[in-house]
Amino acid sequence: MLNRRTVLTSSAALLALTGSGVHILAAAQSAGSPSSAITIGMSLEPPSLDPSANAASSVGEITLYNIYETLTKINADGSVSPLLAESWEVSPDLKTYTFKLRKEARFHNGEPFNAEAVKFSFDRAKAANSTNKDKATFAKLNTDVIDDHTVRITNTDVEPELLFMLGQATAAIVEPKSAAKNASAPTGTGPYQLARWSRGTSLQLKRWDEHPRANQLRIQNATFRFISDPAAQVASLLAGDVDVFPRVSPRSVRQFESNKDYQVIVSGSRAKTILAINNRRKPLNDLRVRQAIAAAIDRRVVIDGAGDGYGAAIGSHYVPGAFGFVDTTGINAYDPEKAIRLLQEAGVKTPLKLRIALPPTPYARQGGIVIASMLAKVGIDAELDNVEWAQWLNNVMGKHQFDMTLISHVEPFDLGNYANPQYYWGYDSEPFQKLFEQIKTATQPAERARLLGSAQRQIAEDSVNAFLYQPQWVTVANKNVRGLWRDMPVFVNDLSTLRWSGAN
Repeated sequence: MLNRRTVLTSSAALLALTGSGVHILAAAQSAGSPSSAITIGMSLEPPSLDPSANAASSVGEITLYNIYETLTKINADGSVSPLLAESWEVSPDLKTYTFKLRKEARFHNGEPFNAEAVKFSFDRAKAANSTNKDKATFAKLNTDVIDDHTVRITNTDVEPELLFMLGQATAAIVEPKSAAKNASAPTGTGPYQLARWSRGTSLQLKRWDEHPRANQLRIQNATFRFISDPAAQVASLLAGDVDVFPRVSPRSVRQFESNKDYQVIVSGSRAKTILAINNRRKPLNDLRVRQAIAAAIDRRVVIDGAGDGYGAAIGSHYVPGAFGFVDTTGINAYDPEKAIRLLQEAGVKTPLKLRIALPPTPYARQGGIVIASMLAKVGIDAELDNVEWAQWLNNVMGKHQFDMTLISHVEPFDLGNYANPQYYWGYDSEPFQKLFEQIKTATQPAERARLLGSAQRQIAEDSVNAFLYQPQWVTVANKNVRGLWRDMPVFVNDLSTLRWSGAN
């Protein structure tokens, strides 16, 4: 089990970073004054505002449940509740879902929300030119319009988690006439609209007062500020320029834990932080080399260096607490002498020169230094290549131009990526592909759990990647902010749950 703890803390003084007056408002809020505005910090700026077309998790952090809505809603505890669908029925074979849709919902541009919009959204997600991250999932769904407010979705596979998946950002329901412009001018059915996007700095949302639940929302205006530097994240919180910083750099947290003006929330996650390896490239296509890389890395040291101690070691692409989890950390345990021996057996001349692509997140930049130091001790000279997020998406994920990369995969149900030879790490295993087909058709929980255990063990034994840790995400916030998520089964800043203590 994760150590999930919530610590309420308190602060000494505010640092004024700007003369904008934002910190003055924050000081007033700290004293308990009601407010309808909030400022939220984010480490990464989204490259687009269309989560159905862009893989970056930062897109959904702003847009999911705020601008766009989905048929179902994922709650902080991982449960699923109705959203655009008011109810549903599931067939006995778990393949057919019939959704009754909310009649009062409509899009920001006045167009009706109906079954045709659902069909358009899901057909668009699986189209040949789709860039939806979950395109493979939607490719197995057939969507039929029964009437304006009833839609039937048939899955070619058994997917017990489909209702959860339909609450993720990739399943956002978009308006057909405006969908092509959603990247910069998003139109959804959600309770907020885009007010302004100052690229490189901040993004503002305003409450859409025509939403059916508008009168229940306490936050009228929300500003997202993009701050990647850990020191600047701390300064923004202390100055009151930011009221809430979800997934703040863990290195920043300690000073807030003894400060009564702040609350510190340590959240569980479904994320997997891995050193992904390009299985297509020599000598990384040699199992012994990949095993050597894994054996050279002490997971506990990485957790301390990259996550400041917030995390649980993993041995496969699966996390403690998830259905069917098995502990595989012993399969590729830390053993530097074994790493040296495996490289010799593979005929590798040392130092072996490799490059590690590091996206701009603090855990990656900090963790890369730690990992390179450990690899150097077994004869691997790892050059660190700091890249921006757009470069990572284009060159690593898109063009597969990398040796290794340190990255957190935050999708809850992404084990199937190992059954896709075209995925960026290039693992092509027919036995695993057959095994995953069995997983998809298993209807009995016990059988499904057994197969999931086999899948975890196989990718660990094949050392597809060096599996490191399950992160614990840390949120630091003004003590008077209420409604923050305690856990993070998905990355989302749900404004509808937020309010200031004392606000009506």
